[in-house]
Amino acid sequence: MRPAGARAKMTQTFLKRGVMPPADAAADVSATVARILRDIETGGEAAALRHARALDRWDGEVVVSPAAIEAACARVPQELKDAIAWAHDNIARFAEAQRATLTEMEVELRPGLFAGQRVLPVAAAGAYVPGGRYSHVASALMTVTTARVAGVSHIAAVSPPRADAPAGVPDAILYTLNLCGADRVLAMGGIQGVAAMAFGLFDLPPADILVGPGNEFVTEAKRQLFGRVGIDMMAGPTDVLIVADASADARTVAWDLVGQAEHGPNTPVWLVTDSRALAEAVAAEVPACIDTLPEPNRTSAAAAWAALGEIILCEGPEAMAREADRIAPEHLHVQARDLDWWKARLTAYGSLFLGAEATVAFGDKASGTNHVLPTSGAARYTGGLSVHKFLRTVTWQRVEAQALPRLAEVTALISRVEGMEAHARTADLRIRRDAD
Repeated sequence: MRPAGARAKMTQTFLKRGVMPPADAAADVSATVARILRDIETGGEAAALRHARALDRWDGEVVVSPAAIEAACARVPQELKDAIAWAHDNIARFAEAQRATLTEMEVELRPGLFAGQRVLPVAAAGAYVPGGRYSHVASALMTVTTARVAGVSHIAAVSPPRADAPAGVPDAILYTLNLCGADRVLAMGGIQGVAAMAFGLFDLPPADILVGPGNEFVTEAKRQLFGRVGIDMMAGPTDVLIVADASADARTVAWDLVGQAEHGPNTPVWLVTDSRALAEAVAAEVPACIDTLPEPNRTSAAAAWAALGEIILCEGPEAMAREADRIAPEHLHVQARDLDWWKARLTAYGSLFLGAEATVAFGDKASGTNHVLPTSGAARYTGGLSVHKFLRTVTWQRVEAQALPRLAEVTALISRVEGMEAHARTADLRIRRDAD
């Protein structure tokens, strides 16, 4: 059943509007990345270590040894191990179900003309696991687990080292990477970490694909390397859009906005609603929620809400859906009546969360779907990281004698129309050979 007002004309009122962020230093970032990538490609491991010492400020071993990983795993509390294992099981099972949707096949298109497809994993993957302000255990889960389920032969992971971690990489991340099946871990971040995986330094095989979120330097490094290696996507700052009607709870909506805003001051968050009362209540609740957070979360969330938080009032569900599709958020959370209608109607998002019981944090950490998702409106044309990103669908064909005459005739005719005589003759000779 379509909700009342579903045919309403799309109009919108901004009860709160974000300000355009100042022009960033994208050109400077690009130039810096290009310079460091060139330096590491020509200078190899020595150059990578030089940049790591300067930028990561880590003087320990870069390659995390099996003994260091074992010691780190022993330091992780059992309660946390159990939680990580529970999330890992969900993520692996979802990836396995995704893998089952892509199968090998064979079809006889014409008598004697066979074609098919094979599904092959890439040989080597490199996963970037952020570890700056927050230790992203969940990113280790999402990237390495998915690659392992896809059947990737070698999985490397890099993570920025921290002075308070004995092995450089925090114990919880090392435990997670070990559980998920990473073959080698480097305590190295930023451009130099990406370059090490792409160029095959420190005894790594050169990566066929680079995955995982990172800051603007990591993202730009992946962009510049794309073509010689595959990448998952060009990810910008994370975001969330909540669609809510009058049935939603204002405090729940507010916390779900704040839960994403704490990522940092460049995090856009939107509320799209057809209820002015809800909009005004949420506007009052958000600052109150932010004030209860510890630092640095409070400052990050407050800056994001002040600069990029928006509350958009629409005339009915259809207008709300159109606004959500226009923005194409990374995370789209529906807290409204008739969830089936919303699920069928909404078309542009990285991941969809249906109902007040769901929250973006579930998908980010443990529910099973992947949290590496398209941002900045890219959900209009691409999906997030999945087992399919690590797989290649390749095709094959086989031709028997009975299919040759017509197949060769059609090929030769099209080739000559295109002016490709050699192509045509490769078809002609097969007709003559078959006749002989």
